[in-house]
Amino acid sequence: MPQETPSDHPLLRVRGLVRRFADVTVLDHVDLDLEAGTAVALTGRNGAGKSTFLRCVTGVDAPTEGTVLLDGEPLDERSSRVRSAMAVVMDDLDFFPDLSVVEHLDLFAKAHRVGDAESLVDEVLTEVGLLAQAGQLPGTLSSGQRRRLALASAFVRPRRLLVLDEPEQRLDAAGLEWLAGRLLDEKAHGLGVLLASHDPGLVEAVADHVLDLGDGPGARAGDASNGPAR
Repeated sequence: MPQETPSDHPLLRVRGLVRRFADVTVLDHVDLDLEAGTAVALTGRNGAGKSTFLRCVTGVDAPTEGTVLLDGEPLDERSSRVRSAMAVVMDDLDFFPDLSVVEHLDLFAKAHRVGDAESLVDEVLTEVGLLAQAGQLPGTLSSGQRRRLALASAFVRPRRLLVLDEPEQRLDAAGLEWLAGRLLDEKAHGLGVLLASHDPGLVEAVADHVLDLGDGPGARAGDASNGPAR
């Protein structure tokens, strides 16, 4: 259920983001601008700091230095403004073991006060290919099906910014094709998409800008605010 609010600011602006763990600098003064209706892909080798960057941007982790602004205001993941604007799918998303697939999605939708939640949940279940598994518990799903459930949890809630950590993981070729199409549709509806990915095909299909975080801790990352489209 995409929502769009006009703004004089980029949807997301990151300036001078630094994250250190003891004497190891994982992120070193990273800048990023993300406009509504566009996608930025984070690339780089394993350990380059992609997931750390996403955790800092979403408020799960606190940067050592730097600012993260959503619509020109400091991002506070505890605020209702941020919760209603940002949908996040990280790789470590947990599921309630005693709730079925459909119960998970109903919970997400109703917690965010989505109108006609049941119809939206049915629509998303069909789209992600989990309608037949709607009554199953997460523990009975394959790894690819659990990934689709994680993505579905973002699609049944309001959002203006979609943040995804390697969403292509455990998806087959058909799943990757569906994912690319879905993210293009998100952009077409005015949403911003920030994703970390190792899949060149997905990046090529979806991203308007690429932010390469390099080879690992201490690498100086580029600025995605005015970089090349691919």
